[in-house]
Amino acid sequence: MRSIFFHIVALVALVWATTLPAHAAELVMVEEPGCVWCAQWERDLGDIYPKTAEGRFAPLSKIGLRATRGEDLGFDLTRPVSFTPTFLLVENGAEVARIEGYPGEDFFWGLLEKMLLDHTTYAAPES
Repeated sequence: MRSIFFHIVALVALVWATTLPAHAAELVMVEEPGCVWCAQWERDLGDIYPKTAEGRFAPLSKIGLRATRGEDLGFDLTRPVSFTPTFLLVENGAEVARIEGYPGEDFFWGLLEKMLLDHTTYAAPES
């Protein structure tokens, strides 16, 4: 009886997992302590980003600049990260695009949307 229960639970979990969205894009923000532009991005967009279509498509994670020098990064970089903030678009274990620096809220959204449209299956919401 117990074995049947575990098989049913495993089957339900497998079916549920296959119904999740198929994209695996992630936006990785590389930051460092004392970075005034990182702090400005946080003030301007930190609370807003996860609520946007872009944020739902490519959830944000943050790492320190020094972490990008390690071997256990979890994805491949196209080149070393030199500036903070740098926003890395990562998909399938590899960086596919980046935004270096924070050009302000208005420019950031346009650059991010172009990056997502050019390098992922993202479809911009109709206005």
